[in-house]
Amino acid sequence: MVEKKTIQKAALYSILIFAIVAVFFYYAGGEQFKSRDVSTDDPVVATGGLPEITAGHIVKQPFTLDADNISQVKLTMATYDRVNTGVLIVSIRHGESILGSATVQLESIQDNTDLTVVFERPINITPGEELELCLESDGETGNAVTAYYGSEISLAKGSVEKPLSKEDLAQFDETPIDGILCFQVSGRESLVFGQFYWYGVAALFVLLVLYWLVVIKRLNRGKTSMSVLFIIAMKKYKFLIKQLVSRDFKAKYKRSVLGVMWSFLNPILMMTVQYIVFSTLFKSSIPNFSAYLFIGIVCFNFFSEATSMSLQSISGNAALITKVYIPKYIYPVSRVISSCINLLLSLIPLLGVLLITGNHISLRSLLTVFGLVCLVALALGIGMILASMMVFFRDTQFLWGVIITIWNFATPIFYPESIIPAQYMTVYKMNPLYHIVRFMRIVLMDGVSPDPKAYLFCILASFIPLALGILIFKKCQDRFALYV
Repeated sequence: MVEKKTIQKAALYSILIFAIVAVFFYYAGGEQFKSRDVSTDDPVVATGGLPEITAGHIVKQPFTLDADNISQVKLTMATYDRVNTGVLIVSIRHGESILGSATVQLESIQDNTDLTVVFERPINITPGEELELCLESDGETGNAVTAYYGSEISLAKGSVEKPLSKEDLAQFDETPIDGILCFQVSGRESLVFGQFYWYGVAALFVLLVLYWLVVIKRLNRGKTSMSVLFIIAMKKYKFLIKQLVSRDFKAKYKRSVLGVMWSFLNPILMMTVQYIVFSTLFKSSIPNFSAYLFIGIVCFNFFSEATSMSLQSISGNAALITKVYIPKYIYPVSRVISSCINLLLSLIPLLGVLLITGNHISLRSLLTVFGLVCLVALALGIGMILASMMVFFRDTQFLWGVIITIWNFATPIFYPESIIPAQYMTVYKMNPLYHIVRFMRIVLMDGVSPDPKAYLFCILASFIPLALGILIFKKCQDRFALYV
């Protein structure tokens, strides 16, 4: 009867939490759940300029954009180092039809700079259709502007030729030029996720309710399931978990003068050293580098600590495992929980750095909870794998020391991901920490919710290793007592 009440209470809490989280994520996600920003490729490097765009002449640049509307256009313009009078008409066309246009005063255009033209109303388009960016002016010779064009893509170390077909080339009065305009068209794409969000939530809600009804029905028949056993074990061994967590936490700071203050000082000192090195010696150009660096350090420090502590969670508790029956997964779980305390403490100086560097803390900042849950799930999954390996192969601890160092450099903690060559990005993004750290930075530094794809990648990057860790641990746990 007690077990049944416990399961019923857990079912009620899980359903309630699911409903609250679903509502929160929808409103905190905002427009990012409904649409996302889309733009053409980065502008090419300017290698030449068109003739003056005077009355009666027209410049056309073909392009396509996988978006539902166009909101702005960016162009690199030249004024011949003079102040011109008149207007420049920027329009988007499909065939002979003008979908939308904007007028810019020539005197407002700066020489050799980017001109951003924002349309009064977003121009609705069909995703992927052939469009033309057109430039016209009423200027006269000696009183007009021009636009730059090129055919090379800028890279960190120089530039490379951009593959262009005849259909891509810009035209001046219907005559193709040797390149494309230095331009970028931006808009927004509607996301199916936002349109069907509540349908998905309703379906998951029904599945969750049905699952608990089946669990309770099986429990009435005297049958159990993994979720029932886990909930009962967590309640039964709650006191033991508290003792194990307390022991690990106290042991870490035993005979330390500053004690728990190291949870604050460690990430701050690491950030200070790396900030000086990479912002001064290596001249990092990352905006708000201190916040960028601190977020990466906090996430990786927790992952490194949690996995390293979990590694010896079974082999280090041999006396208990061989004498007393306790569900063995409690040991790595307690180690990760212990590391979570340090993680929560390190969030305090992180908050201070964000405020000092001018980052706005809003309701969307609570989305970091999602990122932290994924981070904990990843650490627990890897920790359970390492704990299992350590029992049978004691060299695991030395190998993990090397692997975690490599992992540190394979994660964009102190450098931007843009330095990674494009051909290696697919492999680079297979690093699960990449997606979690990126998620945290978008939420805390940009103050917005990432697009739905980022949530999906975080879930896959964390819960696949967790599921794998549980399977490996479960398969090996019966033989732990023979090898510890």
